[in-house]
Order: sequence, then structure tokens, then C-alpha cells
Amino acid sequence: MSLGTEWLVDAHGCRADALRDLAIVRGLLENVLVRLELRVVGEGAWHKFGGEGGVTGLYLLTESHLSVHTYPEHGAATLNLYCCRKRPDFPWESELARVLGATRVDVRVAPRGEEREP
Repeated sequence: MSLGTEWLVDAHGCRADALRDLAIVRGLLENVLVRLELRVVGEGAWHKFGGEGGVTGLYLLTESHLSVHTYPEHGAATLNLYCCRKRPDFPWESELARVLGATRVDVRVAPRGEEREP
């Protein structure tokens, strides 16, 4: 039984200015939504932290959710996509390098709901 797939994405070496820019980070997630044909419920929820802080965003999807948290002080961003229906591969590495300047991207893919042997 499969209940979907979850992608846990960590981007390192990102440009701090990009991680602080709500428009850039929102544009990144909107690109994911369009390319993977995900369906948003309502509107996204966004928060821009003050000063040198980063951005947090969340889209509730009919398929589940897509979220991002940025850490300019560490040059890092974390993304999470959980989708209950099969989706094509997304080029996380190249897109995060292009948009945020990431020098390393770690992508973990976790099948959800699969029964494991005890």
C-alpha cells in the first residue's frame, strides 16, 4: 500500500540575499507547483522574518503540502513536499542552484505508507 511520496530537500551554500527575498522564494515554490501540476487549496501562507531573517512559506495542496524555510545566516533552505499521487521527478539540484545559488542539494525521497517487515 502506498500513501504517497515525501521529498525532504536541504539546500546549502545559498546566497543570503536570495534566502531573505520573499519574492524569490515564493517564485521558486510557484515554479514547483506549476511544473509538478500541483493543486493549491486557498492561498499560500508566508512569513518574512525581520532584519536579516529568512522566509517561511506553506502551500496546502489537494495532494498534501509544500513548504519552505530559509536560513540566511547559515546559507541554507529546507523544503518539504508530500504528495499522495505519483509525480514526475523535479530537478531540485539545478533549480535550487539557479534560483538560490545552492552549491549542494541533498534530496531524500521517502515512500509513505509502505508496510515494512518487522
